[in-house]
Amino acid sequence: MGIVSIKGNSGMPKYKQIIASVEEAIELGALKKGDKLPSINSIRDQHKLSRDTVLMAFNELKTRGIVQSIAGKGYYLISEDVNVVQKVFLLFDELNSFKEDLYNSFLEKLGDNVQVDIYFHHFNPAIFSKLIYDNIGDYKYYVLMPANLQNIKHVVEKLPKDKVYILDQTNEELAEYPAIYQNFKKNVFEGLQECSSSIKKYKKMVLLFSKEKQPQGILDGFNAFCKNNAIAQELVSSIQERTPAKGELYFILDDRSLIILIKKIQQQQLVLGKDIGIICYNDSLLKEVVEGGITAISTNFYTMGERLAEMIVANENKQIENPNRLIVRNSL
Repeated sequence: MGIVSIKGNSGMPKYKQIIASVEEAIELGALKKGDKLPSINSIRDQHKLSRDTVLMAFNELKTRGIVQSIAGKGYYLISEDVNVVQKVFLLFDELNSFKEDLYNSFLEKLGDNVQVDIYFHHFNPAIFSKLIYDNIGDYKYYVLMPANLQNIKHVVEKLPKDKVYILDQTNEELAEYPAIYQNFKKNVFEGLQECSSSIKKYKKMVLLFSKEKQPQGILDGFNAFCKNNAIAQELVSSIQERTPAKGELYFILDDRSLIILIKKIQQQQLVLGKDIGIICYNDSLLKEVVEGGITAISTNFYTMGERLAEMIVANENKQIENPNRLIVRNSL
């Protein structure tokens, strides 16, 4: 008797019977990692099934990460974990402390029977494209954090449209896909506006901004706030060669630049929150404790991860703006 058993009088669809047969063979030890599965044609002919029925079963086993197809050779068992019912492709731009919170809450909400494989494109469009092309058809769902990458729709379109979710930053060319995102322009403008009375005690606002990595919406929101409130402003791309001066208020977007700036402030013997100010985008544990606390405009990444998991489980097709808030601390 072969691996696959089909009962004509069973109420279970035949493709699910194929899946159940493979799972049982794994549990009994008849199939082990590295073994080749019976071919699609042999299962079709033996059980008088359509090729599509067999292929449907194999594709589900593939998206669960249990089998792998090798062109010209067939299907092979690559995992004996039959408890995995879904496999998710998660593509981040980079990993930092707040995105780690997002990742952890996403995993917790999905549960134990979902396997999530995380990848990073590091703002490189070639890496973004390669990772997607290399994994087409291998996952049940694809969660993409495109960051500020442009002209990537032709790559994303290679994936099944109903299996793609956009995370954190979206744009017009990806508007047809469900997403949970930040409204960067609105968040920055409203956050700065909320603490404008404290901002106005400084002579100038300095935004540290990298167009290669940072969302354009942050710059747009910053410019709109400064114009609306007649605030003197300056845009810089690096903090390395800059000497902070009394009366400046810095808007910082990454933790490394924050630490460098704080060291320079200490070297200049300036008092943070009095002589000089700092506002950061995106909160973290570091910003709660360093120098008595750093003021932050931040979304809730834990909530973002939870909501993303809920969207996938419920197969929701929505564009959801994640909540944002201002956290005022000593640095302002």
